[in-house]
Amino acid sequence: MNYDMLLSMIGQYGYAALFFALWLGIVGMPVPDEVIVMTGGAVTANGILQVVPAFIVTYLGVISGLSLGYVLGRFIGKPVIEKLKRKKKMEKYLIASENLIEKYGSFALVISYFLPVVRHVVPYIVGLNKMTFPRYALLSYSTGFVWTLVFFTAGRLFGDYIDELGALIHQHAFKIIWLPIVLLAIFMIVKLYGKYKNKAASLS
Repeated sequence: MNYDMLLSMIGQYGYAALFFALWLGIVGMPVPDEVIVMTGGAVTANGILQVVPAFIVTYLGVISGLSLGYVLGRFIGKPVIEKLKRKKKMEKYLIASENLIEKYGSFALVISYFLPVVRHVVPYIVGLNKMTFPRYALLSYSTGFVWTLVFFTAGRLFGDYIDELGALIHQHAFKIIWLPIVLLAIFMIVKLYGKYKNKAASLS
């Protein structure tokens, strides 16, 4: 499946195609999440879908797909990880995810959004490690909003170059070009988390 086929699906099924393409990303959809989200933005620029509903559906597709990974990790646990380990192409992503969590703890969820495939593996692992759902939701859903907004807007602006952008993102995702975006996302999440903790402390 490529950008043109995804565009055809959206033309046929509308908002539902965006949601399910992202939700099914957890089981290995052949279209990268970045391309799907940018396509969502592109179809609002050419008038196929409305901007606000398309963004909301796209965002819900992103966070629900990753939340499924968290739930599987939390309640099924090791069998899921063991199954992934048996797939050779997943080994480097598992190692990267584990290293990310070991180095950055909970904020690995924030960073992982900007790393293809790793973004799907990290929720499994934090679920397996029994991270509470409120903490997971705070970090993942707020980062997901920023991430979705970035790529949705990119799709609206550069819709004619989505295939090329998708390839570029996957080629350089683990390199330094992501640092400014990651740092911005971390800054925003830290601020939100600080406000949440202060509010919780004032209520206790």
